[in-house]
Amino acid sequence: MQLGILGGTFDPIHFGHLLAAEETRIALRLDRVLFAPASDPPHKQGYVKLPVAQRLSMVRLAIADNPAFDISTVDIDRPGPHYTVDAIHLIRDEWGTGADETYFIMGGDSLAHLLTWHQPAQLIKLCRLAVVARPGFRADLAKLEAALPGISRRLNWVEMPVLGISSSDLQRRVREGRSIRYQVPANVADYVTEHSLYRDDRQV
Repeated sequence: MQLGILGGTFDPIHFGHLLAAEETRIALRLDRVLFAPASDPPHKQGYVKLPVAQRLSMVRLAIADNPAFDISTVDIDRPGPHYTVDAIHLIRDEWGTGADETYFIMGGDSLAHLLTWHQPAQLIKLCRLAVVARPGFRADLAKLEAALPGISRRLNWVEMPVLGISSSDLQRRVREGRSIRYQVPANVADYVTEHSLYRDDRQV
């Protein structure tokens, strides 16, 4: 099995996430893409607005119509801190995939900052990196290769249409009373409205 993994806070999930997953699935001929919501990401302390249960509910709604998409709760079912390298270990054990059958999907911005991640050398031994290009971010591959020998052979580049959508902007739009429809799936927009999410920064 060829398995993709897309981690994130998904606060909220939007069409940029879904498009990255689908373009990677097609480009790399993946059998399944797992969305792995982060429960307590070390690099986003104080920035996550919603409890993980609500973010997980929105992910379930967003991927319900794609049989190739599924959810992994490895970061929800265990105490933090939660690091990607640990999640990959657990997912590989659960799905029985090898290092060359497991693809961690990330944006070009994440690749540019990979050296700041927890155990990046171990990460590229556990999986391949499916890197989705993002405007304005360009990783220094020579620097990465010097620090992580062999990383260039562990990268797969994925092209996708540029969507100028971000979760932080969607949160701001909701606070301002503006529409987020057509930037998130309709059922996710309805969930945000029904549960009055992002209306008040003090809700968490």
